[in-house]
Amino acid sequence: MSLYRWLLTVLSLVMAVSPCATGLTGAGEARAQVELSAPVDKPEPVIEPAIDPAATGREDIAISERLRGIFREIDGLETVAVAVDAGVVRLSGSVADNASADRAEAIARRVSGVVTVETQFERDLSVGSNVEPVVDKLGASFQNLLSALPLLGIAFAVAITVGLFGHFIASRMGFWERVTPNIFLAELIAGFVRVMFIFIGIFIGLDILNATALIGAVLGGAGVIGLAVGFALRDTVDNYMSSIMLSIRQPFRANDHVLIGEQEGRVVRLTSRATILMTLDGNHLRIPNATVFKAEILNYSRNPQRRFSFELGVDAEDDPAAAIEVGLQAINGQDFVLNDPEATAEIREVGDSNILITFHGWIDQRKSDFNKARGAAIRITKNALEKSGFALPEPIYRLRFDDGPPQLLANLSQDRTGDKPSEKSRNAENKEALDVSPEDHVEKLVDSERSGDGSSDLLDDQQPVE
Repeated sequence: MSLYRWLLTVLSLVMAVSPCATGLTGAGEARAQVELSAPVDKPEPVIEPAIDPAATGREDIAISERLRGIFREIDGLETVAVAVDAGVVRLSGSVADNASADRAEAIARRVSGVVTVETQFERDLSVGSNVEPVVDKLGASFQNLLSALPLLGIAFAVAITVGLFGHFIASRMGFWERVTPNIFLAELIAGFVRVMFIFIGIFIGLDILNATALIGAVLGGAGVIGLAVGFALRDTVDNYMSSIMLSIRQPFRANDHVLIGEQEGRVVRLTSRATILMTLDGNHLRIPNATVFKAEILNYSRNPQRRFSFELGVDAEDDPAAAIEVGLQAINGQDFVLNDPEATAEIREVGDSNILITFHGWIDQRKSDFNKARGAAIRITKNALEKSGFALPEPIYRLRFDDGPPQLLANLSQDRTGDKPSEKSRNAENKEALDVSPEDHVEKLVDSERSGDGSSDLLDDQQPVE
């Protein structure tokens, strides 16, 4: 033990004689400790102000007097009681709301020498203390509004003037129709110009009121609303854009005979929302422009020449080449069939009991009705084949071994003994059957329909057509 005490005594003497070495050693240890702890990312602690250990009652009195003087100058805090003991501030009394209590506590904490703040407020439920501030605020707002009325009037007048000027420019439809390719785009651009001038007028008015910061909030809200409306009205927007494309590159003209998808008819008009057709039955058909823009469109009126086709069968034992020759002679002998291009035919199918032959012929739709011409060609070709001895068999036969019903026997007997139709009546029937003049009733209905108010029609013969 004596040796241990001797070593401690020597160490203490060395430390007392060499304070600089001790300081350096402590600094080195502190530096090493900082370097070891540097990689660790820890939040810095909040440094609280040091509490003066020598606080006196005189400082408590100064703090309380200072706070009372501040509270007397603030509305709603005049009745706050202040008590200070050893730097601890106690606030009590009645306040109108929680905001006033928080404000009083925040002010007390800012005074130098305050250790902590304790609040013991009570809510003041009197009518005067709660209603009077609101009335005062409303009165002040009303006074500010009255003062700003001249400036508001000027801003409003400027905005209205700019908007009316834009409306005047947008209303010059003659100018926009000359600038744009069709009336639909003219209306679209005119509407855009009108809206643009309205926004310019609002911006100038807000700039006069020094409230241009409001525009950012309005535009931000408008962007969100526009995005939501765009998703909700995407079908309407799609139809609107399709109307623009159809009005620029028109796939048909007025009164064209078209097939749009599965709908067939003559075009009445093209509007900003739909294409109106007159069906071959004389009915109005409205097709949305989005459907028209995406659908396959077959225009029968674009090319006046049109080919008709039909099939006839001859007996399997007959010569199909000879049948084709007889049929083509019958078709080419008709005035409504064009010589250029020529009528053609080919063997389509060889069945169990017949050979199917397909005949083709061309007509001019301006002079002949397609359906009438096709029907007449079928009738003429059939009669020519039968007259030449070609049989037109049926795939199914029915055999009867009795005498047959009385009515059938009577008809057969009349056919054998009665007078046959005269050649004159047969020629009259042939002449009536060969009437292939174009059917123009639906076309006249379309012309009558278009003769009315056509202001909404986007079809224009001056526009390019696809």
